[in-house]
Amino acid sequence: MRAARLALAGVVLAALGATPAAAAEKLVSSLSRHTVKITPSFTGAELVLFGIVERDAETPPHRGGYDIVATVKGPPETLVVRRKERVVGIWVNADSRTFVQVPSYLATLSSRPIEAIVPLDVARRLQLGLRRTLLPQQIGPDTADVVRDDPFRAAFLRLKDARKLYVEEKGAVTFLSSILYSATIPIPAGAPTGTYTVDLKLFADGALVASGNEAFDISKEGFEQFVAESAVDHGLLYGLASAAMALLTGWLAAVMFRRD
Repeated sequence: MRAARLALAGVVLAALGATPAAAAEKLVSSLSRHTVKITPSFTGAELVLFGIVERDAETPPHRGGYDIVATVKGPPETLVVRRKERVVGIWVNADSRTFVQVPSYLATLSSRPIEAIVPLDVARRLQLGLRRTLLPQQIGPDTADVVRDDPFRAAFLRLKDARKLYVEEKGAVTFLSSILYSATIPIPAGAPTGTYTVDLKLFADGALVASGNEAFDISKEGFEQFVAESAVDHGLLYGLASAAMALLTGWLAAVMFRRD
């Protein structure tokens, strides 16, 4: 009996020894709001991310202070990028590439340039920054990311940047004190609806010491919400109504501008 108890005690001690120690630092964060409503007059918005770095009393301050990288991702989508060529004076689609389940919105906000925060191999492993984020493409029967200088990938990033849907801002995360931080998340007018995730990573002396996450929703309201729901829930009726509206508009234009 005693031997059994000793064996059980040994198992418990071994389990306790295998349990990782509590993290010395912890990120506590929140957003100024968790819902963004798109109305007919919507021209964009800004969300404020703010928080504090909690650390236990036994953890000494880091000599280099803290750095934070926040990665904001919108709902995934599949898009086709096409390359056009001029043939006999006419622009035609020459080739295309399908990007599969990539973020519809992507923002990387950091306290300093990422290259100054972590080594390049760490940045690649953690996918910090637009150039290091995986963007899977359909290439024949396979789906994978490609080299960073791929022309289709470069064109995809350029198109997203033009619409302000892919953003990378160095110095966007500001430390108001040694442990209190804030950042502004830009929401463009063309931001798609859905759930957005905010992934936070805390670095000290080039090492990842803590992480956290937040989320917010973008949705339509009013007449735009009614139109969007009608198109999804009543596709046939929506199509007929759209065709009737187009015919009515054409008829009214013909009546108003006809010449007697």
